[in-house]
Amino acid sequence: MKLSIPNMTAQAHSEKLSHLIQQEITESGGFITFARFMELALYTPELGYYSAEKPLFGKGGDFITAPEISPLFAQCVAQQCKQILNNLGKGDILEIGAGTGIFAKDLLLELEHVGSLPEQYFILEISAGLCARQKKLLSEHCPHLLSRIHWLNELPAAVNGIVIANEVLDAMPVHCFSISNGEIKERCVTWDKDHFTWLLRPPTPAILENMGWILEKEIFPEKYFSEINLMIPGWINAIASSLNKGIILLFDYGYGRAEYYQAERGMGTLMCYYQHHRHDDPLQLVGLQDITAHVDFTLVVESACAAGCALAGYTAQALFLMHCGLLELAKKEEGSTIASFHQAQAIKKLTLPSQMGELIKVMALSKNYSQLLCGFPLPDRRRDLG
Repeated sequence: MKLSIPNMTAQAHSEKLSHLIQQEITESGGFITFARFMELALYTPELGYYSAEKPLFGKGGDFITAPEISPLFAQCVAQQCKQILNNLGKGDILEIGAGTGIFAKDLLLELEHVGSLPEQYFILEISAGLCARQKKLLSEHCPHLLSRIHWLNELPAAVNGIVIANEVLDAMPVHCFSISNGEIKERCVTWDKDHFTWLLRPPTPAILENMGWILEKEIFPEKYFSEINLMIPGWINAIASSLNKGIILLFDYGYGRAEYYQAERGMGTLMCYYQHHRHDDPLQLVGLQDITAHVDFTLVVESACAAGCALAGYTAQALFLMHCGLLELAKKEEGSTIASFHQAQAIKKLTLPSQMGELIKVMALSKNYSQLLCGFPLPDRRRDLG
């Protein structure tokens, strides 16, 4: 598939960021890890994909997330939040990475409708541009709730309630590796002949320490590529340390470890999004495209348990939404024939196995909270985490 050529302004932006990365490669001895490359490409202040002033979400951006598809997504999540907040008696909500703010808007309005508003709604957002969009949207659609909403630059010292992260983990920098004839190499990035290219290097001790599962595999293809997220344990530990009592809700593309690293997935899960086109070359269009990797949810739950949390639920997005009343909520929203058609199309995107329904998983982690959750009736999908 041939991608469209960026305009001159975008090309200049990309070249500026590329030059910065080239300098770091030179200063680092001729190469950097892919995790560092991905971090610079996505998060360099003012230049990285998530830091620059450009539309990311929706039709005018590069990809679309569940909250952008339909308010039904947030309304379903609100039913789960209502149950948790009611069981706690009172509590707050912390959203990590709020995108355009549309999820926060729809969630708060639905929680107001069902009489279960949180005492405070915290938004942890690293992008100044997205913060501005969020504040504008929320000011226009729910100005009466602004006194409850607070933007943060770091995790609060203590949260009692709910932490929500929708498609956050898949945007974390990952280390890439290859296995060829039983030998593990790290796939690093170098600059050669006027472009970024891959460079195989001996794996660092940190990678080998976190790849104990690899030794248990009996057979890999002759050439096998994949990735590992070394940031997840620290991130989960920080969230768990901030949460006194309540639930962490994670929505993301991913699998349990056995499925993630199966031999048939020999090219890994690294994926890029540019103007709603998917491709697998993260070394081009630097700063202009999103770069993601699926989540190893087994690593997530291992990290959570080590940090004092427990697994409270794990399922596919479609099942979670259904158990939270998706179809009942949809009936309440029925309108004209055209509106009903668009709603039906949105529900298909949210629930069909070939769309988000099976590809996105939902995980609930609990801390000092023991009640069953309505979105995860047993038996759920936790067997897939083994």
